[in-house]
Amino acid sequence: MMKTKTSKIPTDFELKLLRPLWQTSPLSAREVHDASVAETKWSYSATRATLDRMVTKGLLQTEPIHGVKTFRPQHAKLETMALLIRDFATNILCTDGPIPIAAFSQSKLLDQSEIADLETLLEELDAEQKDRRR
Repeated sequence: MMKTKTSKIPTDFELKLLRPLWQTSPLSAREVHDASVAETKWSYSATRATLDRMVTKGLLQTEPIHGVKTFRPQHAKLETMALLIRDFATNILCTDGPIPIAAFSQSKLLDQSEIADLETLLEELDAEQKDRRR
């Protein structure tokens, strides 16, 4: 089962750096910066500082490859999405019931298999939330 710590939920800016890492990992800070700069408009040093904070936060892990520090996500894309969706439903919409997975059927980011996997992850989170209330 997944652990639902709020600190593991990435911010909007952290998500912009996670997207290229979910597509291809590991990447160097320069590669993450180059893949995200059009969206973030950040300097390289701002990207690098954010990546380092994400490591401290537990969102990324590092590994040296040929002497270059590289980054990879600590959590899979779907696991992170499930945490974000559950957090939004609980804290913004004030709902604790099941989330209709049909809401994601038109996603350009998810295929049908990923939507089914996301549904399973959301069900796990719902069960964990119910267990904590007991």
